[in-house]
Amino acid sequence: MQKKEKKDPSQMRHGYTTGACATAVTKAALTALITGEAQETATIHLPVGRDATFTIEKNTFEGNSVSCETIKDAGDDPDATHKALIISTVSWGDQPGIILDGGVGVGRVTKPGLPVPVGEAAINPVPRKMLNTTVQETLDEFQIDRGVKVVISVPDGEEIAKKTLNGRLGIIGGISILGTRGTVVPFSSSAYMASIVQAISVAVAMGCEHVVLTTGGRSEKYGMQQYEGLSEEAFIEMGDFVGFALKHCKRLGIKRVSLVGMMGKFSKVAQGVMMVHSKSAAINFEFMAKLAKDVGAPDELVQEVVGANTASQVGEMMMEAGFDQFFNHLCEACCTASLNHVRGGLIMDTAIYSMKGQLLGRSDGIDSID
Repeated sequence: MQKKEKKDPSQMRHGYTTGACATAVTKAALTALITGEAQETATIHLPVGRDATFTIEKNTFEGNSVSCETIKDAGDDPDATHKALIISTVSWGDQPGIILDGGVGVGRVTKPGLPVPVGEAAINPVPRKMLNTTVQETLDEFQIDRGVKVVISVPDGEEIAKKTLNGRLGIIGGISILGTRGTVVPFSSSAYMASIVQAISVAVAMGCEHVVLTTGGRSEKYGMQQYEGLSEEAFIEMGDFVGFALKHCKRLGIKRVSLVGMMGKFSKVAQGVMMVHSKSAAINFEFMAKLAKDVGAPDELVQEVVGANTASQVGEMMMEAGFDQFFNHLCEACCTASLNHVRGGLIMDTAIYSMKGQLLGRSDGIDSID
């Protein structure tokens, strides 16, 4: 079989957010409602500062309302909502003003801490502004002064939402209508980072003063077993963004942070690397050797650590030699490096697990930099 060539990021196709799609179909539906004519396209102005034209797949006229549909194109980004059908149903309102709501497949907010109040449809502030502005501009263009009701629906939204963090954040029944730019940048970190901030905000709003930051689903599972007394909202997947997550924990008033992860990424955290993607920085084996020496490892073993290929290999060396305290010392170094990064103000814990779920080491309650 031929190996599939990876695309150059600069050659990747950008796509559009659910917020942009919802705005486009809303403009098309309102225009169709006003003119009585089906719309084939809709052009809107995006927050990023340019116009975009969307294809309208279907117009449905039904009594006092019109529904228009488009298929979301996320470009080359592996977005959960890529190819989702986005529908807007627009009707005249009984009262002046614009009423915006979510229909089938658009989640509803049930927990505080999100940028949308509890009880409302999960349509984020920038898409809300886009929708309201576009509706008002369309009414002004046709010199109409009437109330309008807009309902955004995503037929497969509830199923798509299972692939997102919505359930954890308290968004029930479907996806969120998102997007601060209007466009989707392939493999952008911004959406993931925004989800981290949202998760921390929800944890704070739910009264959590102690959160557990994990590097992925497996480490989260181990963290939930270790801290079984904490509520679901306290567990946050930070991915590779350790420093970013720590800073926002401090900014939002979290008192205690427990890091749970595995040897490879946390060996970087221990040396002060706070973005732990495999390409972000190499593991410093001289640093690892110093930790080994600190716990009494003989010179011969220390030199073997210097020449190791991976952090996991270092771990195997220390276990075989009986220096289990090395892992606790590594956890202490993670706590100290984390406190140094945010300049104190947190109580830090760290736990390191093997891939099979064995607790290798932990350090708890560190609140000062040694």
